[in-house]
Amino acid sequence: MKISISDIEIEPRTKVLLRVDFNLPLELGPSELKKYQHRLVESLPTIKSLISHQCIVVLCSHAGRPKGKIDESLRLKPIGDLLADLLGQEVICLSSVIGDNIRQEIDSAPKGTIFLLENLRFEPGEESNDDQFAESLSQLGDIFVMDAFAVCHRAHASTVQITNHLESYMGLLLEKEIENLSNVMKSPKPPYTVLMGGAKVSDKIQVIDNLLPQINNLLIGGGMANTFLKAMGFEIGESFYEPDSLAYASNLLEITSKSGVTILLPTDLVITNEFSSSSPSSIVKLSEIPPSSHIMDIGPQTSLKYSSIIDQSNTLLWNGPMGVFEFEEFQAGTRHIAESIANNTKLISVVGGGSTAEAVEELGISSHITHVSTGGGASLDFLSGKPLPGIEALPDKS
Repeated sequence: MKISISDIEIEPRTKVLLRVDFNLPLELGPSELKKYQHRLVESLPTIKSLISHQCIVVLCSHAGRPKGKIDESLRLKPIGDLLADLLGQEVICLSSVIGDNIRQEIDSAPKGTIFLLENLRFEPGEESNDDQFAESLSQLGDIFVMDAFAVCHRAHASTVQITNHLESYMGLLLEKEIENLSNVMKSPKPPYTVLMGGAKVSDKIQVIDNLLPQINNLLIGGGMANTFLKAMGFEIGESFYEPDSLAYASNLLEITSKSGVTILLPTDLVITNEFSSSSPSSIVKLSEIPPSSHIMDIGPQTSLKYSSIIDQSNTLLWNGPMGVFEFEEFQAGTRHIAESIANNTKLISVVGGGSTAEAVEELGISSHITHVSTGGGASLDFLSGKPLPGIEALPDKS
């Protein structure tokens, strides 16, 4: 286990360079950002803890993909303003990332001050993991705290190289992420159900393979179900599937049939004639899918079957919506599944970040989930058993 700020005593006026992940969709405008504030809310315990120790907190984050150049539309001030509202305290948004003027302003600040540096990715040295940039960044803090789980799978200057220049620790969010994701990997209480959706099988192969020895039930929905159904010889119309994953799907179906793992696929589906939110829909049995149709969601009978499995489960990992969740008309399957998870009060439930976390937030059930990860790609890599550079770079407890 890595050393956390909960393991050390922090002196007043310590300048803490705190890597957070505030990568929100700035293009939507300030009024819409509140819908995506999950990552900000999850960072509050670490920030508040540091402020309670009378530290000077220097937040650093990226947003979007400015590719090492200043992009006015990707400045972080709207995010800083939203964070200030959540904290009930001023957040001073700085005009750049590094420089003598930035360092001097931080050095002269009273204890308890919170700063937000400008977008890290305005600096070309960030994504290239440049040591010179990391050294310049390190001059803004006395210690470094890594709390941005969502970018732990990226070897960037502010996630990896920075640890060569400052004493480094986990933040409370990163500690929480590791603990909860490790629990569903190493010590799940059976029956253990894994619910997989989203578009691609290829994104989930290593996760499934890593977890399969402990899984009791594997429920598949969303676009990735299309690949499995195609592998089984069913008509899926013009729906998206991955030809390169057909062999894997066939092999997994064979393996699970012999290993005692129950794998379930949709038996009824919501279809349309066009991939559109306005196209009329109908519910059909798996054997009745027309050649020209598009699969948009799991059907009600599938939802009921999956829910009955969830009701009997003690541990559940969920990654990926059950249908085309971005269209409100095709959210029913995901909503039904989410409500089943929320209603099982004995269930240890972990949601694997990304679009699933957004769906849980939109459906208003996040408070009923044991842990909603802040990391999409990072959570998949972690659950696959891959080492994450941003975690590996931190020192171990002695």
